[in-house]
Amino acid sequence: MQIIRVRLVKRNKGCESAPIEILNELKKLKSKENGELIYFDKLNLEEIHVDLRDLKEADWLIEKNAKEIFYKHDKAIFVGGDRSLSYPVLKSFIEVEKNPLLIVFDAHSGFDEERDEGWLRKICENDFCNVILISSRNLNENEIKFIYEKKIVWIKMDILREDIQGVCDIVMERARESSGFYVSVDIDCVDPGFAPGTSDVEVGGLTSGDLIYFIKRLKLLNNFRGGDIVEINPEKDINKMTVKLGARILGEMI
Repeated sequence: MQIIRVRLVKRNKGCESAPIEILNELKKLKSKENGELIYFDKLNLEEIHVDLRDLKEADWLIEKNAKEIFYKHDKAIFVGGDRSLSYPVLKSFIEVEKNPLLIVFDAHSGFDEERDEGWLRKICENDFCNVILISSRNLNENEIKFIYEKKIVWIKMDILREDIQGVCDIVMERARESSGFYVSVDIDCVDPGFAPGTSDVEVGGLTSGDLIYFIKRLKLLNNFRGGDIVEINPEKDINKMTVKLGARILGEMI
């Protein structure tokens, strides 16, 4: 298991300090929810150093390094930074993996070109569309049209509230069909009552317990290849609630 810290920020200032803050909180976690001990000193930590004055080069550098990491390691977790981290990392993942699946937790779809540069749209505009989108709840007409055209699985909040265990069962079955899957977590998938430290607040999301439940179950599958945690903004946090949630998610992923 490789943990990679990346301070890339293009849009949401304040998120660049999140990787350090999350890892500092991870040091304080003694165990996972099931009682399995966390040995921070034994974790394989790495940092991709990028020059924020040249964002095009930063994207290229992250993509290049991520591809090497996916070739060398069975699992890799990337800690950002804002959502701009996800595009170069996931672009590398779908190039390396034979039959990849992306499971994306996000209040927003990633298909709006005016938001986050439509990072997920750029990935899905070609032939790849093996994506499960969870908790997205503020989409415009063009985003919804793109989802249906590409036959992307969009699991809406009303369905999640009815039967989160059943939904998780379905997601896991889909994940098992892939050669490897990647879990991308934008912290705004969680309701701001549980995770206030983010730049794009959207009410009505998952509880922190819901997200941890998903992560714990998905992590059990042998073809879990890794994930990312992005959009935590410590400058907007309250009592480190969001940073601590990021550390807990990371702790359950490893």
